[in-house]
Amino acid sequence: MMDVIPWGLNAELTDDQFFNRERDMLFLTKLLDSTKDGIPPALLLTGIRGVGKTALLNKLKNNLKKDYLIVYLDLSSSNNYQEDKLSRMAFMQLFYKRIIESCKEYGLKTIDKQIESWFKTHNISLKNIFNIDGVPVPIVGFEEDYTKLADFVMNLPRNIYEKYSDEMDGILIFIDEFQLIKDLDDETNGFLWYLRSFIQTEKNVSYTFTGSMSMEDSLLGEINGAKGAFGGRMLTYQIEPFSYETTKRYLIERAGHLEFSDDGFERFYKCTRGIPFYINTFVRFLMPGEILDNEKVSLEFANVLPFLAINLINDWKNLSKQEQKIITTLLDEPLRRVDIARNLDVTSGAIGASLNNLLNKGLIMYEESRYAVSDRILSAWLKNEYDRRGVYPYRDF
Repeated sequence: MMDVIPWGLNAELTDDQFFNRERDMLFLTKLLDSTKDGIPPALLLTGIRGVGKTALLNKLKNNLKKDYLIVYLDLSSSNNYQEDKLSRMAFMQLFYKRIIESCKEYGLKTIDKQIESWFKTHNISLKNIFNIDGVPVPIVGFEEDYTKLADFVMNLPRNIYEKYSDEMDGILIFIDEFQLIKDLDDETNGFLWYLRSFIQTEKNVSYTFTGSMSMEDSLLGEINGAKGAFGGRMLTYQIEPFSYETTKRYLIERAGHLEFSDDGFERFYKCTRGIPFYINTFVRFLMPGEILDNEKVSLEFANVLPFLAINLINDWKNLSKQEQKIITTLLDEPLRRVDIARNLDVTSGAIGASLNNLLNKGLIMYEESRYAVSDRILSAWLKNEYDRRGVYPYRDF
């Protein structure tokens, strides 16, 4: 049965590997399918890291790709984001590239000439148009041309649908890791309003944004709050972790070779919190042939922590020393800003930038006037490192 248990990092799941999301799939499919009737929904899918948002998107994409042109872009795949240079221009360049790639995958054979024609008629200053792997890529002559290029790219899905409406029911655009637009800093709010100006007028083009955000994330207010860019007009749908009973059913059906005692399963659920990434990764390391009781599961959990926390460890390594110390200060209990500063022996104002960066990365959360570490796996890994080495891993290791 292990072949139907995906590794935690797998986002492309087979039908046998996909589990439990029938209700989510039915609801979201019905919403998205209204695009063909000219009433496309604007969706915001939220959920904590590892809960399976990308796997769900890929499942939706595969189910709907025969009837819709589907454009999928992952902001984390942008070279500019990886180099801490995410900008409006970088977003539009990535968006454009994914649109053209999707057209080719869908089989729109004349898209190259159509794109070049649209460029010429929209009076965009270009240095050249290079054909890379069959994709016509515009090289913009001057940075001042961003406005024209952005307007062109945002109008492109509508233009494509109008040209090829007899070949598709509509266009579905999925933008993953959308929380990364926080890297735009002061431009974030203005960019959201800019996106809205196009999205709210679409008839057969639907936008779905996903991001690793809790319902308390401040970005949700900027996007869809009463004073946010979309002002409550975007449907927010949260993808939840597996419940206790769903996790038990999943293990019985997909990992029946493992034998848990009652307290062992309770410990397993507390360790993974029903998050598919953690469930799948942990299960892969558990050996059959022995009773998995509370003590055994706790021991194996400590051993597998570096694998469960692999993405979080990478985030940890890229933090400043002050940001790391803020997190270790919060391991035992949530604290007010003034108390964090006191523990670090600095002024409250001196930690403002670090707190904002940690909030933007989703590593801490702010609730009831206190800050707390947002992921228990990160807390568990840091505590385990301290118990093992007698020091937190502030330096590279």
